Amino acid sequence: MKSAPAARSLWWMVLTGGFVTLVTLAFARLAYGVLLPEMQRGLGLSYGQAGNLGTVTALGYFATVMLAGLAARRWGARNTVLLGVATVSAGFVGLALASAYPLLLVLMALLGIGTAFTYTPLISALAAWFPQQRGLVIGLATSGIGLGLVSVGFLVPALTAWQGSDGWRWAWGLFAVTGAAVCGLVAAFLRDPPRPPVRSTAGSAGAWAVYRNPRVITVGLVYAAVGLTSIVQTLFMVSFMRHAGVPGGQAGQLVAVNGLLSVFSGVVWGWLSDRLGRGASLMLALGLVLLATLAPVLWPTLAVFTLHYVVLGCTVTGLFTLIQAAGTEQVAAEDMPLALSYVTLFFAAGQFLGPALAGGLIDRTGRFQVVFALSSGVLAAGLALAARIRAFSRSGRGAAADSG
Repeated sequence: MKSAPAARSLWWMVLTGGFVTLVTLAFARLAYGVLLPEMQRGLGLSYGQAGNLGTVTALGYFATVMLAGLAARRWGARNTVLLGVATVSAGFVGLALASAYPLLLVLMALLGIGTAFTYTPLISALAAWFPQQRGLVIGLATSGIGLGLVSVGFLVPALTAWQGSDGWRWAWGLFAVTGAAVCGLVAAFLRDPPRPPVRSTAGSAGAWAVYRNPRVITVGLVYAAVGLTSIVQTLFMVSFMRHAGVPGGQAGQLVAVNGLLSVFSGVVWGWLSDRLGRGASLMLALGLVLLATLAPVLWPTLAVFTLHYVVLGCTVTGLFTLIQAAGTEQVAAEDMPLALSYVTLFFAAGQFLGPALAGGLIDRTGRFQVVFALSSGVLAAGLALAARIRAFSRSGRGAAADSG
């Protein structure tokens, strides 16, 4: 059994986790939507091709997220996260240099694979080190997403103004340098948690019990709705704004505002859910996201786009925190990492389906409003499922999780 490191070392792990999410979620998954208009012009991509690039990233994530859990069990969380950040960084290097569409598909898939090998092992490791502060730690680690979006929102327009049509290549290159530095932080500060005692029951039977748990499945379906709609928003909302006449600089500033607000939203929503309950908090957050997504469909103006990004900045990162915490609460303590991987698989499926469907619809209809109206419908379904989570009794597996 490993001895617990000092409190200072533990909090260095949390800080490192924030930088990991900055690189693997903000840069590898979310920055593409901001870079997309310039990449489309520079490479001559259609919206369908652009959507396919987002799809293969989600496919890489979807295909390997469960393997990442197995890798963490065999190699440890630290080595698995290190491999994931290195893989993402290699993808950044390739994207800074490549122009051929088939190669771009491969490189975008690498981003998804690398993200799969970082996020779930990272969150599981931090939750194991901080069992009594799970919501706070998850919120702090995911704050790196907001910091990354702030950076992207200011960096991409500045690089475009400085380097013109090659500004997006410089952005991928700077992401690669940042990724290399974060690899050093992971190697220095992230530690594997102590391994729990071997369970007396067969591991496969325990796994299938989690997979069939209707509460876990319900949480997973909500995560799928959030995954599908969030990736569509990330990839195409900036293009929607540009199509509606919003200048690129102002669009980038709105993304930065979104990121700045999201730095704090995970922590705030985690704190709020401790008082209101996960289901009630999920319903409130999803309701706000639904309204913010539907508003630009009806009124595509700068003021409404601003409202959209402000509301999403205050809620979306919090949604990730709430769903991850809700997923672990439906099972006993020893099954929490497995439940987290499983509900994340639903999220990955939503992110896999979203880009290709949205890109194809935009190409066929020429209307961004159609895509975001459908996204609003998906969010409404997620809101109905969140009401079921609110109705779950705090007995059985839920109580077991609380006691853990």
